[in-house]
Amino acid sequence: MTSQVRASHILLMYKGSMRSQATRSKDEALAAVTSFMDELKEGADFGQLARQFSDCPSGEEGGDLGRFGRGMMVPEFEEAAFGLQPGEVSGIIETPFGYHLIQRTE
Repeated sequence: MTSQVRASHILLMYKGSMRSQATRSKDEALAAVTSFMDELKEGADFGQLARQFSDCPSGEEGGDLGRFGRGMMVPEFEEAAFGLQPGEVSGIIETPFGYHLIQRTE
């Protein structure tokens, strides 16, 4: 069992999500993150999408969250990140912070 992973993410917050200052609705956030999934399937660069659209400060670094172990992220995020193989991108993951796409990098 892997004790640590390294991952990047794209986070889209919505009005009412934890720590959010976003004005978009939950439906608008879901539609946008769904469009990012489609772009990734067509070959878009994950890091570029994160830099352009992520609501997390990590977006400036292409969404890179660095290495983290179990218990360091909210359960939904952790389960998805640890369930990916390096290079894989998750489906849409909802946490209290909003909607995420996660790319495991190590």
